Amino acid sequence: MAASASFKFSGMSDMSGTTSRDHRVSFPANNVFSVQFQRSFNYLKCVSRSSFVSSVIGVACVKSKSEVVTIKEEAKDIIEAEAPVVIVTGASRGIGKAVALALGKAGCKVLVNYARSSNEAEQVCKQIEEAGGQALTFKGDVSKESDVASMIKTAVDAWGTVDVLVNNAGIIKDGLLMRMKTSQWQEVIDLNLTGVFLCTQAAAKIMMKKKKGRIINITSVVGLSGNVGQANYSAAKAGVIGFTKTVAKEYSNRGINVNAVAPGFISTDIIANLGEDIKKKLLETIPMGRYGQPEEVAGLVEFLALNPAAAYMTGQVITIDGGMVM
Repeated sequence: MAASASFKFSGMSDMSGTTSRDHRVSFPANNVFSVQFQRSFNYLKCVSRSSFVSSVIGVACVKSKSEVVTIKEEAKDIIEAEAPVVIVTGASRGIGKAVALALGKAGCKVLVNYARSSNEAEQVCKQIEEAGGQALTFKGDVSKESDVASMIKTAVDAWGTVDVLVNNAGIIKDGLLMRMKTSQWQEVIDLNLTGVFLCTQAAAKIMMKKKKGRIINITSVVGLSGNVGQANYSAAKAGVIGFTKTVAKEYSNRGINVNAVAPGFISTDIIANLGEDIKKKLLETIPMGRYGQPEEVAGLVEFLALNPAAAYMTGQVITIDGGMVM
């Protein structure tokens, strides 16, 4: 069972002088709202016992016993109002799915973008909702400007804003350079790099208005080291790294943090479909001797997206690769 933070409110008095029963609110210890509630709890302990006044979490004054509203109910309303709105592209499977689930379970409102896998995307939403979160799906190709504009509008129409963007959507069309067709090159560049540009540009317009936001771009270790047979993919992912650093500099004074995560070989459908000989050779390149899990990447993304400790980080490229690139 995950650790939790629990706040107990005891012996609070209403305006008539009647002491109400205890109230306890519990959240996962790593929940984005725990810090806010801890501050609120500390404040409420200092409130005069002769009155129950409004606090930073919006606890209403109570005028009679019939108007007593539990702290738990008030807390639920505040969470629904302030839950960060997140867009995760390519979120129907693999790393994107793990990221969407992690952020949804952390209390975010998540737009699950997908291009083809509608059933899988709906399942991601269902899992988020079963965990008590909010989610919706959006079918769209992030390499198309019109689709990106519609995606951003969908999130804003539903929840009023965009707080976090995770650019994860991507494809591979591998082949040695001497045999690579122009279409193989262009399709990968369009989705893996131009898609990041289009989504970032559109989301940043929303974030700039409130001078707050976090953008996490999923790149790859091959963008740092290159890889045989992946000239198109390596070029796109290297481009995402340069793009991340440039955008971080342009928006740092607008309250927008922009960072990149560079996974190594992660256990996804791509790895699962490889031959055993190839898998064995790949493992030999990983000092830790195993593939990473999508949930491990998701944990790093969640930290960059929500944790207050990441507020001073921008323009960084963080590898999570079992030691491949040191």
